[in-house]
Amino acid sequence: MIDETDKRLLAALQKDAHLTAQQLGERLNLSPSQAGRRRQRLEAEGYIQHYRARLDAERLGLAIQAFVQVQLGTHGPEHSRAFVRLVNTRPEIVSAWTLTGEADYLLRVYCADLRALHALIHEVLLAHDVVTRVQSQIVMDQFKQDAPLPL
Repeated sequence: MIDETDKRLLAALQKDAHLTAQQLGERLNLSPSQAGRRRQRLEAEGYIQHYRARLDAERLGLAIQAFVQVQLGTHGPEHSRAFVRLVNTRPEIVSAWTLTGEADYLLRVYCADLRALHALIHEVLLAHDVVTRVQSQIVMDQFKQDAPLPL
């Protein structure tokens, strides 16, 4: 179990993962060593999975962000595993979810341009044996960035 101080520590790290033990201690009213030990415990227990940088997709030449819904024609374990293997080989697919409802999967993708998105949909996804339908929505604007988890 985590206590309120752990939750405040996690909230602070979600906003800025570069906080030092000294800075965390000041924010949490703890000594730097106490703050550091709490962080290490939360890492060891899996509450903190890892740290990463948030990059600017447009500055990196990835002008198109889209959500792609995929429907499989056949629903067996091997078909699902084959599709998951395909998804894991494609760097432009940055996240994927299994869904209930009409679509089986939702993919979040970043591409350089519409031509690259078209190629991903038609030459990769629709070309896969188990895929029968793909529907995409291009993001026009993201007015709320991926936010920290509520604690």
